[in-house]
Amino acid sequence: MTTVDREAPSRESLAQAALWLRVGLGIVFVAGGWNKLSKLLDPAREEALVGSYMSTSGYINAFFQDYLFASDALSWLTPWLFLTSLSTFELISGVLLIVGLAVRPLALIYGFLLWTFVIALPVVTTPGVEVTVKTYLSPAILVQIRDICLSGLMFVLFNLGSGARSLDERLCGCPPLREAVDWNPLGVLLRLSLAAVFIVTGMFFGMDHIASFASTPWVLLPIGLLFASGHFVRVAGAATVAVMLWYMWTKLNIDKSLIANLNSIKREFALIAAGMVAVSLGGGTYFILLEEVKKARACISGCFASLSK
Repeated sequence: MTTVDREAPSRESLAQAALWLRVGLGIVFVAGGWNKLSKLLDPAREEALVGSYMSTSGYINAFFQDYLFASDALSWLTPWLFLTSLSTFELISGVLLIVGLAVRPLALIYGFLLWTFVIALPVVTTPGVEVTVKTYLSPAILVQIRDICLSGLMFVLFNLGSGARSLDERLCGCPPLREAVDWNPLGVLLRLSLAAVFIVTGMFFGMDHIASFASTPWVLLPIGLLFASGHFVRVAGAATVAVMLWYMWTKLNIDKSLIANLNSIKREFALIAAGMVAVSLGGGTYFILLEEVKKARACISGCFASLSK
């Protein structure tokens, strides 16, 4: 049984993969935007949501709060207006991704935009400092590892195209797949994006604000290592789908509204889509661990052979 897929996927399967990714990613932003707007447009709940974003355990650190809301040039911009505009963009762009309209521009925007949550997160990681307020104690790149994964998936989608059954194709005549798409580099990006999530959640399981998808780390870390190595990627993809489905089932709460339930499991839809892509297409043939080790050994052996002459 081979651990790496050598056959290049067909254009039809690549277009189907783009469809899965754009729908999974679109659900993330529809749920997130809808959830935030339902609170921001409710006078009884808007203050609490704005306060949560501006607090020490929110998503915007003091540097950017001063830049955005204390600047004379942006005196018209309030935290409520900023969050409402961003949430509206989330909701509309999520719908557009699902129906397949303006997919590549949106994927490119989100590919970079998702990193702003890493940059702006307020964290305290100085050794020996006693923290007296509730905030993030883990590095931002670990806290936001799921959004980093989503960024990688957005870049995969950008390079694939709108995918099957898209309005880009029906209304604008855009092909469902870009010309000369090579799955090998995109497969590396997909599996490393997924590997990052599972390795971080497995290695730093239970630490401050590190998101997890299981009750024990040993379930997560092996999946991440398979993705990182490039071996048995289809198996890791199937395991991803299974873990996400189980996690989503455990998170559902009949006492919450539909949108609150969707918001609590929104990123998992994208991870399920990525897992399905891994099952369908594999992880490409680039940067496979054992093959890279063999190349390194051959290179070292060749160097010693040259020196011994």
